[in-house]
Amino acid sequence: MPRYIQRYTDGQRLNHWLIALLFLCAGASGLAFFHPSLFWLSTFFGGGTWARILHPFLGVAMALAFIGLAVRLWRENLLHSHDREWLRHAPKMLKGDKAGMPPVGKYNAGQKAVFWVFVVALAVLLVTGFMFWQPWFAPAFAIPLRRVAVLLHAIAAFVLVLGVIVHVYAAIWVKGTVRAMTRGTVNEGWARQNHPLWHREVTQRAAAGTTPGVTPGLGRPLPPTRSTP
Repeated sequence: MPRYIQRYTDGQRLNHWLIALLFLCAGASGLAFFHPSLFWLSTFFGGGTWARILHPFLGVAMALAFIGLAVRLWRENLLHSHDREWLRHAPKMLKGDKAGMPPVGKYNAGQKAVFWVFVVALAVLLVTGFMFWQPWFAPAFAIPLRRVAVLLHAIAAFVLVLGVIVHVYAAIWVKGTVRAMTRGTVNEGWARQNHPLWHREVTQRAAAGTTPGVTPGLGRPLPPTRSTP
């Protein structure tokens, strides 16, 4: 009988999908003004005027939603010695040689790098967005500063989109990963193969009875483990 480990709580998954929805809306409304060929995207927001009005609000909402998730996950995304070892062996992973990779915790170094790329890119987007947000905040900044802010905003948006593409590709590439964000659980075999240190931690806690985290069958898993400090 398959055994499942809870990887994300209901609240974390709702938070994640809210960010994804806001990313699509903020991205589409922003791209509508990035190049004339993309202006058709403004149709989804009621035309150019409404897309221009809504874009900054959608961006702020996305940043706030991400902060809500990042506050709960940042400790698990700190780099440790085994992450540096994982990075040294990263070329093997790209060749599909998972067996040659050193063990990792809940996230590998690549996942952690994407997380911090999101943090930096969204921080830049948030700050620079306020600097040229007409008519509320832009008058407080000199025109040259606003021009620099526009450039940095576009660069950060490009980096964020690339990060999201990598994030989605990796989730699809590693079979069984999507389940974590749709049902909140992963197969124990998946956990043992892809995140052995995290799997060992969860199963040891479950065996000790301090934090149940593994359940047999296809039913709802037991309560989640606490975040790794």
